[in-house]
Amino acid sequence: MPTAAAPIISSVQKLVLYETRARYFLVGSNHAETKYRVLKIDRTEPKDLVIIDDRHVYTQQEVRELLGRLDLGNRTKMGQKGSSGLFRAVSAFGVVGFVRFLEGYYIVLITKRRKMADIGGHAIYKIEDTNMIYIPNDSVRITHPDEARYLRIFQNVDLSSNFYFSYSYDLSHSLQYNLTVLRMPLEMLKSETTQSRQESFDIFEDEGLITQGGSELLIYGRPVYVTLIARRSSKFAGTRFLKRGANCEGDVANEVETEQILCDASVMSFTAGSYSSYVQVRGSVPLYWSQDISTMMPKPPITLDQADPFAHVAALHFDQMLQRFGSPIIILNLVKEREKRKHERILSEELVAAVTYLNQFLPPEHTIVYIPWDMAKYTKSKLCNVLDRLNVIAESVVKKTGFFVNRPDSYCSILRPDEKWNELGGCVISTGRLQTGILRTNCVDCLDRTNTAQFMVGKCALAYQLFSLGLIDKPNLQFDTDAVRLFEELYEDHGDTLSLQYGGSQLVHRVKTYRKIAPWTQHSKDIMQTLSRYYSNAFSDADRQDSINLFLGVFHPTEGKPHLWELPTDFYLHHKNTMRLLPTRRSYTHWWTPEVIKHLPLPYDEVICAANLKKLIVKKFHRYEEEIDIHNEFFRPYELSSFDDTFCLAMTSSARDFMPKTVGIDPSPFTVRKPDETGKSVLGNKSNREEAILQRKTAASAPPPPSEEAVSSSSEDDSGTDREEEGSVSQRSTPVKMTDTGDSAKVTENVVQPMKEVYGINLSDGLSEEDFSIYSRFVQLGQSQHKQDKSSQQLCSRCSDGVIKLTPISAFSQDNIYEVQPPRVDRKSTEIFQAHIQASQGIMQPLGKEDTYMYREYIRNRYL
Repeated sequence: MPTAAAPIISSVQKLVLYETRARYFLVGSNHAETKYRVLKIDRTEPKDLVIIDDRHVYTQQEVRELLGRLDLGNRTKMGQKGSSGLFRAVSAFGVVGFVRFLEGYYIVLITKRRKMADIGGHAIYKIEDTNMIYIPNDSVRITHPDEARYLRIFQNVDLSSNFYFSYSYDLSHSLQYNLTVLRMPLEMLKSETTQSRQESFDIFEDEGLITQGGSELLIYGRPVYVTLIARRSSKFAGTRFLKRGANCEGDVANEVETEQILCDASVMSFTAGSYSSYVQVRGSVPLYWSQDISTMMPKPPITLDQADPFAHVAALHFDQMLQRFGSPIIILNLVKEREKRKHERILSEELVAAVTYLNQFLPPEHTIVYIPWDMAKYTKSKLCNVLDRLNVIAESVVKKTGFFVNRPDSYCSILRPDEKWNELGGCVISTGRLQTGILRTNCVDCLDRTNTAQFMVGKCALAYQLFSLGLIDKPNLQFDTDAVRLFEELYEDHGDTLSLQYGGSQLVHRVKTYRKIAPWTQHSKDIMQTLSRYYSNAFSDADRQDSINLFLGVFHPTEGKPHLWELPTDFYLHHKNTMRLLPTRRSYTHWWTPEVIKHLPLPYDEVICAANLKKLIVKKFHRYEEEIDIHNEFFRPYELSSFDDTFCLAMTSSARDFMPKTVGIDPSPFTVRKPDETGKSVLGNKSNREEAILQRKTAASAPPPPSEEAVSSSSEDDSGTDREEEGSVSQRSTPVKMTDTGDSAKVTENVVQPMKEVYGINLSDGLSEEDFSIYSRFVQLGQSQHKQDKSSQQLCSRCSDGVIKLTPISAFSQDNIYEVQPPRVDRKSTEIFQAHIQASQGIMQPLGKEDTYMYREYIRNRYL
């Protein structure tokens, strides 16, 4: 048994669906195709789902024999070779689930996937295409006239856009939660949650709309992966004007949990690598409010639907947040405070009253922090810098909540202490730091203003994360650096995706808009996005809401009851207490869950207790089992692969896509660049996908953009969608030198620059007397050592009498630049080395029991 908990990395990844008249056989295997599972689905039941899992692990030979017997037994006549009794229906990479409307069940399979990110060796895939197959046989099918309409509504939710999954990494929880599980004592896991060796058939189940993207930050050749994950809540989900505020259970509309993960890609193991994450949340104002869209106004009036003097719905919502994230909960309210006609200010006044009421019962150290800031007012002012003010708020927020890192503070932070680092909050433990508390950002729509505010907070947290991993000397990042540009592009793609799902259009105001450096062409784009959002909200949101209600299981089609399109409203579907005669209410004063308040500031969901241990499933594996062999799963030595098709070359890279192509430029991603120095400007005017691929591969010549406005426009047009469509196409480019001489602009390749431009001086000229003196002293210092034997001292005295003699003033007990202590080798390592020497001479050592077992496991997994 392993000495520490390890995640299961190898599971069912390849599926083949075989069809007979009476059954479907879903044959699944791991990626190496060494272990197989078989799932049997009955096709003779018209409305029931009958699934049989024999819980047996097959080898490749056993599966072939099983399929051969099924083929032979299902032929129309015994011994007939012309017709087959077993048909191969479809190949897939996962099962989304089973769904039923008014007839029988359907199975939804993932037929195409694309790798989008990597977290600790765990691959994250995007669904590219799906296939929906009807299970019952045509002979037993009971048709219904409205089945086709329900199927069309269900398929309006496009699973091939912004749905992500992983076979081995839990995307529904944060990195802090997942690694906290691995740190739990094995004795407690064994006694509480251990199951038998036989596991169930692995099926991918989605927990909501998940958007994800990953990029590579190259720091002097050291790869660092920056991953952005957004988890959209599946509760009270819907479109912009049809889902506002909160429901009776405290679930708010447009609730998205955003997590940024930073990991050192040079070490991929969760136990040995360096990982850090920061989580923040956006969501609608937790009140009973709505907007009437029947008036066909761009901004319908805001109305409070129910009076809630004791903040009942807000108490339920913040109780959930205390349980999930701990304390403190920080609310950043960006709605308008001063208006000629009361509109957004209605929400601010009610939210202030609710938070004030709830805080009077909480302990003082765990009260809810409320930060109101009218972002629209500061944007219109020419004297105020919006992002500077947001940066101040971000610094105070990150200092209160802290962030997660799975390693202790580096020794360099102790040698060079930083004032900002010493003031950092959170929970410090022996293995690193934990984030306690959460920032909750909201405006009215939680789209444009919220995304910019979250970007500034994420940028501040990213600086602390890089500092904690020892990658920068101060926890501070500046704009116009390659690292911030890469991070800004991630957040803009993230905001566009969320805005399309909730509002029907992309972001209207971006980070460049609030920095006031957006080009004049951006204004026309903003107008078009506003019109697109208005059209979507007025004409298509109702159909999209029906699709979401059906897809998430909020509405269940039932024979004899009104259909989905016949309901006048879906209010009763999302507010379940309206169907109860006597709704239960909590205490107006002790509005929190007692178990949650006991463990604050730590989140209750991450506390090691009996209730949380029941949610885990622990399986027993030997340490040589391939289910937990992360090396073979990541590098896959059993298959032929191309270096150009590797994922690390296909993902967005700061060195390739953002660093200037000019020879001699500082390669650091933390160096401030001029607008015309960004690597995006080389490819900015190429919107065609094939031209962009050719440009990256051949380094074709292209004139630089003429102005700063053109640079900004091109950088926004190239938003990363082209790179996502290219998949695993190599995007390496030959270094291109860009020169700007007067009226003509030339791009040449592999041009030798003058020495003065590269090194700062002309080496062909003679050195000055002062420079020669400095160089001589440097050579003399290099020849001197703290400890020299007598022979070397005599030799030095004969060669040069003017060498400076240095006397040691201290003695180091560890390795340093002057001396190296020989490593201490234990007895077992010495025996292994001696056995290796003897093996080269033909003297073989007898194999032990453990070596024999390892060899048998290898032969059984590889060849049997």
